[in-house]
Amino acid sequence: MRYNERELLSLARQPAEKAAEIRMSVPKKGSVLKKRLVKLVVNFLFYFRTDEAEPIGALLLEHCRITKEEENVFSISFIEEPERKYCFECATEEQCQEWVEALKRASYEFLRRSLIFYRNEIQKMTGKDPLEQYGISEEARFQLGTHRQ
Repeated sequence: MRYNERELLSLARQPAEKAAEIRMSVPKKGSVLKKRLVKLVVNFLFYFRTDEAEPIGALLLEHCRITKEEENVFSISFIEEPERKYCFECATEEQCQEWVEALKRASYEFLRRSLIFYRNEIQKMTGKDPLEQYGISEEARFQLGTHRQ
């Protein structure tokens, strides 16, 4: 996926679907859990120092695994780079579960499956493919059983 820094900063300033101050560690040797403001916007997870307005990083939730590790801990790892693992520690078990569910719903794979489901439902009801008007109905990413690589 292509994006530039200005577009990413603009997206980071958008209202979040979910945001909280939680502890996180990045996949660097010797990395420790640090308090960060974590903000979910569409399918990007931004993280900020708690006293700064611009993000210090962003994770695109594509081809990733969101895993509940312990009672209050979850992680995000990437299928093609399993060693690239981000850990997050929440204040409560409930907060942890909410984050895991929100992140799974925000992933590209979930959004793609939802689009295909609703596309098929609309087609059943109307007899027309709703993507046809945009000239994208034949694209592989919108077909069942195909994965975008």
